[in-house]
Amino acid sequence: MEQMKISEFKSRCLSALARVGKTGTPLLVTRFGKPVAQIFPPPREGKPDWMGSMKDTGEILGDIISPTAAPEDWEALR
Repeated sequence: MEQMKISEFKSRCLSALARVGKTGTPLLVTRFGKPVAQIFPPPREGKPDWMGSMKDTGEILGDIISPTAAPEDWEALR
């Protein structure tokens, strides 16, 4: 995350916002070394949110309940 002093942000606000939007890198604005604001890029249009984006794309092939190996093969069960 990039950091910028508030005085510098004040004079370069438009270019800083454009850079955040173009690169996608968040910006932390500080005052006397302490954070006062975080600027994040907006979500991209037309791109689905990553949460749930793979819904209904999987396919179950075969038995998913039974163990893949016999119980005798498990050292912990001996």
